[in-house]
Amino acid sequence: MRERSLTQLVLLFLRGMAMGAADVVPGVSGGTIAFITGIYQELIESLNSINLGALKILLKEGVKPFWKHINGTFFLFLFGGIILSIISLAKFVVHLLENYPVLLWSFFFGLIIASVWLIGKSIAKWNAGNIIFLIFGSTIAFYISTINSVASVESYWFIVLSGAIAICAMILPGISGSFILVLLGSYKTILSALKDSDFVLIGLFVIGCVIGLMSFARLLKILFEKYKEITIALLMGFMIGSLYKVWPWKVRVGDVPLVVHSDGKEDWMMSNSLPGSFESDPQVCMALIFTVTGVLLIVLLDRFAPKESY
Repeated sequence: MRERSLTQLVLLFLRGMAMGAADVVPGVSGGTIAFITGIYQELIESLNSINLGALKILLKEGVKPFWKHINGTFFLFLFGGIILSIISLAKFVVHLLENYPVLLWSFFFGLIIASVWLIGKSIAKWNAGNIIFLIFGSTIAFYISTINSVASVESYWFIVLSGAIAICAMILPGISGSFILVLLGSYKTILSALKDSDFVLIGLFVIGCVIGLMSFARLLKILFEKYKEITIALLMGFMIGSLYKVWPWKVRVGDVPLVVHSDGKEDWMMSNSLPGSFESDPQVCMALIFTVTGVLLIVLLDRFAPKESY
């Protein structure tokens, strides 16, 4: 378990908040934030430490050795930040999406572009295998980003399943867990549960997340140990493909909405467009400023944030 000073723990908590904020937005991955802030591999390794061996340590040696074995302080501050962010920022992020979509997506567009560059630096030598997996990851993420879904399922078993699937996406850079929830038709249900403090649905969703997290983290650890550069190339591809989803300018497709919800809000099929074809003020200058801000944020993180060994 890595020892951290109080300042480092506060920074870890803030990273968790950034991950939580990103996971609320369909199209942005909390895994991307973990990767670019230097805690991704520690997160995967710590998740894998929660196993039967950890349970044996708890029963035989007590809480303190168990806590150290699972890197408990890391989880406490990181997931504390994630949970606080999701609860407190859910309404704010939705407000930004509804009222300032171009500027918000522009910021994330710049963040992801710079993140691809940052992650790419960790690959010592590009070969055919790395390039193939880069293209494969880009294709998969692009395809996911083009899917439209308006289904809405609130069955308890499906909420658990949604949590298990979405959490796998949430820890993958470039694949948005919240967008997966949109595709599954559970996004509005979960977001409403957070807003309304529906602890039954929230609890079921968390159970699904735990199930998915424990199983998928083991696969990621194996991939990083045996196929590190290919895995990084694949993750880069996921991020490149997700750029389609976070393109700032979108227009409605069709003459009628796909669905009208009980609160009067409408869901439309959307398609990317050039700023000149945007239905309202394209805010090109401000969009460029926010894109550059996203890029600069990653550059600063690369220069000053503690690095992990990929």
